[in-house]
Amino acid sequence: MSKTYRPYEPNQLFLMPPSLLEWLPSDHMVHVLRDVLEIIDLTPITSSYEEEDRGYPPYHPKVMTGILLYGYCHGITSSRKLEKHCLEDVAYRVLAANNRPDFRTINTFRQRHLKTLPHLFAEILRLCQKAGMVSFGYVSLDGTKIKANASKHKAMSYARMQTDIVRLENEIASLLKRAERTDAEEDKKYGLDKRGDELPEELARRETRLAKILQAKKELEEEAKRQKDDPKDPPPTSKPSARIKTEVNPKTGKRIISPDAQRNFTDPESRIMPYQGTYVQGYNPQLLVDSKRQVIVATALTNCPNDKRLLSYMLTRLPRRPKVLTADAGYDVAEHEKTLRKSKIDAYIAVAREKHGTDTESPSVRGRPPKHLSFKQRMARKVRTKKGRKIYARRKVIAEPAIGQIKHAMGFRQFSLRGEWNAEAEWFLVCAAHNFRKLFKELLTKPKLWQVIAT
Repeated sequence: MSKTYRPYEPNQLFLMPPSLLEWLPSDHMVHVLRDVLEIIDLTPITSSYEEEDRGYPPYHPKVMTGILLYGYCHGITSSRKLEKHCLEDVAYRVLAANNRPDFRTINTFRQRHLKTLPHLFAEILRLCQKAGMVSFGYVSLDGTKIKANASKHKAMSYARMQTDIVRLENEIASLLKRAERTDAEEDKKYGLDKRGDELPEELARRETRLAKILQAKKELEEEAKRQKDDPKDPPPTSKPSARIKTEVNPKTGKRIISPDAQRNFTDPESRIMPYQGTYVQGYNPQLLVDSKRQVIVATALTNCPNDKRLLSYMLTRLPRRPKVLTADAGYDVAEHEKTLRKSKIDAYIAVAREKHGTDTESPSVRGRPPKHLSFKQRMARKVRTKKGRKIYARRKVIAEPAIGQIKHAMGFRQFSLRGEWNAEAEWFLVCAAHNFRKLFKELLTKPKLWQVIAT
């Protein structure tokens, strides 16, 4: 007696077209995302299409926004991979209403609407607030390093630029002289189908590299000049940017560009940054995370390798003033004294890095602080109190897990777009995806919340 199997008819045709929704379980993320796309404000995206009267009808913004947001939720940022999933993955086909945009269309949509991504982040955050997931009672500030779409090996120091310029100029001059001597033989060398006046490949390659180096050298010098003309730090409302490394010439006493100052050729706005004992060519995203559900309430991105000048700027990004703020020792307390006093936020910021375990061994302080203490000394004393220890200890389970979830659960470890402004726009999309994942989990455990959100 042969074994009986369930029916297997791979070529079976459906008499009636089935609903793709039935192919996904009722608690699938796509169902929630489709509902969210119906209630969030996508006017900044749709308004750009209303001005266009010609051309083939585009895909609906809800389709394209949903594909991008769902893709970033699962670490799929490549437009080519997104196209493949729209063809093969049922979840993407449901989300796209069985539309199949190609990778060029997906990439064009992302590039076209970069300015709207902060608005998308704000809309998802608004839904999280309506769901009661954000309290602004306790927020934690932290930063991380994310690789840029550029190799750290494609960078060159200012000193090497100067030596390579001289070397390449000499090589180009030598090649030109050689080309002049071989003018009579060009017809034989290049064939009858060419004019014979094309640049030799070797010469063209060197001229291209020389042009890139000269441009990078010029940009470094211009940035250093702007720093010299305006040596003061930018105001708290403006985003701090990385400063060109300079030094004083011992002979003239004037400040010049340091030979170690570097420029990357593929993404000039990215910087080499220390990260976990090594160096990455990347950017420095900043996160302000609410303690209630680890929802990101404010974010920004800069090419500053360190965090010490970023606290004041990040406080300006908050939609509401929190009651308590914590941050690690990477943020210079003394530099942000005026901002912290004016904000009236109960801040607990470490003033010195300690090895793991030493914070519990150091004795706590009691009594009123002496009047002669500076703001930094008062902050150090405040963090070491019994109350301060308890509050500051929560920082490790708020901001740091959010960063870990983005890098590991969502798999986002490198930007797809180049340039500081483009990378920041993409980071807003990443943070919007992170908050949506939090919202989705909250709705799974509390289904009645949807009635509150939808109203």
